[in-house]
Amino acid sequence: MMATMDIPVTKVQKSRLPEVDFDNLPFGKVFTDHMLEADYENGEWKNVQIKPYGPLTFTPAMAVLHYGQAIFEGIKAYKDAAGNAYIFRPYDNFKRFNVSAQRMQMPEVPEEIFVDGMAKLISLDKDWVPSKEDNALYIRPFMISTDELIGVRPSDKYKFLIILSPSGPYYNAPMRLMVEEKYVRAAEGGAGYAKAAGNYGAAMFPTAQAKMGGYDQVLWTDATEHKYVQECGTMNVFFIIGDTAITPDLSQGTILAGVTRMSVITLLKDMGLKVEERPLGIDEIVAAYKEGQLKEIFGTGTAATISYVQELKYNDIEMKFSTDSWKTAAKVKERLTDIRVARAEDVYNWMYPVK
Repeated sequence: MMATMDIPVTKVQKSRLPEVDFDNLPFGKVFTDHMLEADYENGEWKNVQIKPYGPLTFTPAMAVLHYGQAIFEGIKAYKDAAGNAYIFRPYDNFKRFNVSAQRMQMPEVPEEIFVDGMAKLISLDKDWVPSKEDNALYIRPFMISTDELIGVRPSDKYKFLIILSPSGPYYNAPMRLMVEEKYVRAAEGGAGYAKAAGNYGAAMFPTAQAKMGGYDQVLWTDATEHKYVQECGTMNVFFIIGDTAITPDLSQGTILAGVTRMSVITLLKDMGLKVEERPLGIDEIVAAYKEGQLKEIFGTGTAATISYVQELKYNDIEMKFSTDSWKTAAKVKERLTDIRVARAEDVYNWMYPVK
């Protein structure tokens, strides 16, 4: 680990914390008092600081507005019963952030800014970390290109920020998914494995179409045959078929390597389940459903955590489930939550203490 950077802090004169209703937190709409900001210029990171949360000033010619060099991460912090704050697997998000940066031709952010800066920011706004069950402090690191230039090329200047949002559950009820067969999220050779802003912007139209039909999200399929399932708009996906948990593999570079996905695979294996990461065709899923072997479907993600899927629609086939009787997803969610709030021992060293 690198030495901790001396990051200057400017505190707010008056906290907005008393205005927040922690019993009714929406997701991603409330923000804490402070944020971290850093600039990349002339090949180095500079102006690293923690300051009051507030607007940014930028030119209409700022490169990100025209050419989309923008990446982000989603991380969560939790409190234990004693009020201590912990960040869930920040180093895994740090590594993935820089994978995204490389794919989008952006500079890597050093550990002392990303991880240490994040911890210092959360330490300052520690009272904003919710203690209510299923609530957490959502952490959003992101980077944008900031050149004042109209021209298609990588920017020379960038801005990195971390903002914090105390949030309730992303999904309050089991989900209904529609298998997408026309539109494409990612193709082999594309940027599907990167957490790039454009991936989400391009997904909004087909997702809106699905919502008009009464569904919450689409389940993406491969770009070539629309035969193999990939991921949902906000989460990776798992299928319990028989006594095996199956999730689409990452080999084609079209699926985000989810940190929660990685954690769930570990927990499922420790629970004694067989886990397969492999191509999974929609025809295999339908056949398993008709044979009574498709036991559960659930999504995993930082925002979504563990989300049950109560319906999956493919063409005119509607696969419906009674999620109340599910055992595997419920047990994984319980184990994950217990580790995050220190009700269970952190044998995997996933939790990063905020000093």
